[in-house]
Amino acid sequence: MKLYHTLCNVSKFRTVFDFGGREVAHWFPGHMAKGLKKMRASLRRVDCIIEHIPFSGRNPLFQDTLDVRPHVLILNKMDLADLSNKQKILKTLERNGTKNVLFTDCLKQRDENVKKLVPLVMEVIESQSRFNRYENTDYCLMVIGVPNVGKSSLINSLRRTNLKKGRASRVGGEPGITKAVLTKIQVCERPLMFLLDTPGVLPPKIESVETGMKLALCGTILDHLVGEDIIADYLLYSLNRLGQFSYVEKYELQEPSDDIQHVLKHIAVKLRKTQRVKAITGVGNITVIMPNYTAAAYDFIRSFRKGELGQVILD
Repeated sequence: MKLYHTLCNVSKFRTVFDFGGREVAHWFPGHMAKGLKKMRASLRRVDCIIEHIPFSGRNPLFQDTLDVRPHVLILNKMDLADLSNKQKILKTLERNGTKNVLFTDCLKQRDENVKKLVPLVMEVIESQSRFNRYENTDYCLMVIGVPNVGKSSLINSLRRTNLKKGRASRVGGEPGITKAVLTKIQVCERPLMFLLDTPGVLPPKIESVETGMKLALCGTILDHLVGEDIIADYLLYSLNRLGQFSYVEKYELQEPSDDIQHVLKHIAVKLRKTQRVKAITGVGNITVIMPNYTAAAYDFIRSFRKGELGQVILD
């Protein structure tokens, strides 16, 4: 490990991010509004809600529902997160009324915490009234969350763990894969348990630009709606602020930098991501080969989402 990883003066970097008066796009297309309506209509047949979501994406539209339905919060992609403050996270959630929490990594072939979900759900359900479902011998769960948080991966992981079966729900690398509420998907035999997959739903309006940028960085808003260059700059700001400098070694920079243009140019040159640009000169038009900053920004962002830039918690 290079010396700057431990001795770098974090105070030399930006302490606030300049959004330049920008507003994060309110990515709330028609399938989200339609899906939200269907989800509410399905609540009568739901025993427990599985909230599969990061802090920043918690939807206030569901708070009234969560107050009366048994509720489990899953924080997925734990392989990408710095869990050194795990107890602090749990205490913060408990102060806000959320007691049943699991940290998971649903893409792992075997995740011990996924095995704990069904027993935890049963414990939570049996501690409260089942409302109009007390005569039913099967259990129905609804999984909710923002786009691209891993809801479909959770369903597939539960089936793999409890039924030894493969995928039942499509998994994609960008938000918006699940377009509608699906039919019941079995995730356990004993007890007989089904789960409703749902489309990712964001709040109709993201009040905080900072919150919106965190969601964009995690891939819950389509990159081009915000801008890859802006997301990459916010990522660089966040990594430097947290003292996470693994990007220096990955892209072979000389030292940490707070200048996104410098970083992206270096990434583009290293990865040979270039583009041909026509330039008008006094002797006519010529073609110039320039660094492709957008392609470099995309690689930078994608590396973060894959965990290649270290374990980070943005909230």
